[in-house]
Amino acid sequence: MIIYGKQASFYALNNFEDLVKKVYVTKISMLPKPLLQKYGSKIKIIDNKWAQKLSKGGNYQGILVELDEIDLPTKEDIKNSNFILILDGLTDVGNIGAIIRSAYVFGVEAVVVTGIKQINLPAVIRTSSGAALNLPPVVMPNILELINELKQLNFKFYGADLDGKGLKEAVFEPKRVLVLGSEDKGISKKVKSKLDETYKIEMKRDFDSLNVSAAAAIFLYRMSDGVN
Repeated sequence: MIIYGKQASFYALNNFEDLVKKVYVTKISMLPKPLLQKYGSKIKIIDNKWAQKLSKGGNYQGILVELDEIDLPTKEDIKNSNFILILDGLTDVGNIGAIIRSAYVFGVEAVVVTGIKQINLPAVIRTSSGAALNLPPVVMPNILELINELKQLNFKFYGADLDGKGLKEAVFEPKRVLVLGSEDKGISKKVKSKLDETYKIEMKRDFDSLNVSAAAAIFLYRMSDGVN
């Protein structure tokens, strides 16, 4: 797996040394002295043409890092968490990455993605500025099975919905799941039917709804700070 770009690459180099297989740079000056000493023979200088090929035309910013595959959370890992995020039908890796960055900061312990067949993990790691290395998302096609199992463990499910109650006054249970839907379709009917409560962000001015990653950050902050 290859990630690229300064933020994600330096985050991986500084925090996930055991995963690093190779470090590719277009200039050796890209790396500060401590990283040069740490990675030594794993560092390879390449030209821009090769870098473009490895990044598949992406904005690599002079650095790429080859990583071992990371371990994804199992269903048991998810069930042993207290704060879970479900992304229902989101496909844009920029939004997913931004949401995972907020999720990690605000204490989410597991991220589940449903409504899609697969996820571009290297791209999500990049757009999360490396946070997805700490909190890797797992794709689960049969989400209803997981939801039913979590309900048996006394998890409460909360969703972001424009027809919901005001988020400002919400109070959440300790074992909690936030469900976010796509910007165009929202939460799917099958998942929405399982929610215990839905909330909306009250806005001071009449305007279009917030971008899903901005809304996610607000919800995640409230849910990290508003537990019974």
